[in-house]
Amino acid sequence: MSIDFSCRSFGKWILAGEHAVLRGVPAIVFPIQSRNLELNYSKGPQDLQLTLIGDHGKDLQLLVWGVLEKACALKKISRHDLKGHLLLESSIPVGAGMGASAALCVALTRWLGYLGYVDASEYYEFARDLENLFHGESSGVDIAVALSGEGLRFIRNGERKPIITAWKPNWYISYSGKRGVTVDAVNKVKDLILQNPELGEKIDNQMKEAVALSEQALKLDDKEGFPLLVKAIEQAGNCFEQWNLNEGDPAQHIQWLRDSGAKAVKTTGSGGGGYVLSLWDKEPPKEIQQKLIPC
Repeated sequence: MSIDFSCRSFGKWILAGEHAVLRGVPAIVFPIQSRNLELNYSKGPQDLQLTLIGDHGKDLQLLVWGVLEKACALKKISRHDLKGHLLLESSIPVGAGMGASAALCVALTRWLGYLGYVDASEYYEFARDLENLFHGESSGVDIAVALSGEGLRFIRNGERKPIITAWKPNWYISYSGKRGVTVDAVNKVKDLILQNPELGEKIDNQMKEAVALSEQALKLDDKEGFPLLVKAIEQAGNCFEQWNLNEGDPAQHIQWLRDSGAKAVKTTGSGGGGYVLSLWDKEPPKEIQQKLIPC
């Protein structure tokens, strides 16, 4: 079967800015090149057929048709207008905070663009509308990095500026052992802000400082930048503690990384589970490397 269109979108991890990004604080986000979603499309006369492959392709089974239904509703087209064969290959785990839903929304948006239904200038907004299916209120940060494939300083409804790093930190992400549910974590933070606006604002400001420290650290050389980056990650990680988004498995995993020699550790993504970021001053011990994904 010949391929008429193909595209690739990436998973992501966030260095700092989670949750507070919904209230205008910048976020620093990077793609994970080794975790991606590849879409291949072949034209054909038959109603759209879907094949899912890869480590996490099957995880998308329930998501794809829901996203396509919403896309059709937004563009006022019938699903029967979509013909041919879609092959999706994914290595991004679903429900782990790595941006699988954003990668899917971006890939399907690009495909609908190829078919002439979505203009290239509206890819970002259209994909973000699709992602609202999963998050209720998408900040757009996952969409931005899935579209660009590069590190970004992201502000909601504002700039999306590439991040240039002066050195390469030894940083990794690893699975906490528990799935995170983004909408639950977002609601937990919103409830805290409703009950204690002063504390909510204080934590947001702390996250904002962590973002600024992160940016500064990455612009310096590794000797000067490393201690600053440690401070930034720890400060951002402490925000998750105050939001109560590290309880149970994530807390145990964070402690395990510290005991194994990580110099700074924080939850990455929405929290309540999902992935954890760790920073090391040298290569992690061989016996734990298989549990770590290089950033």
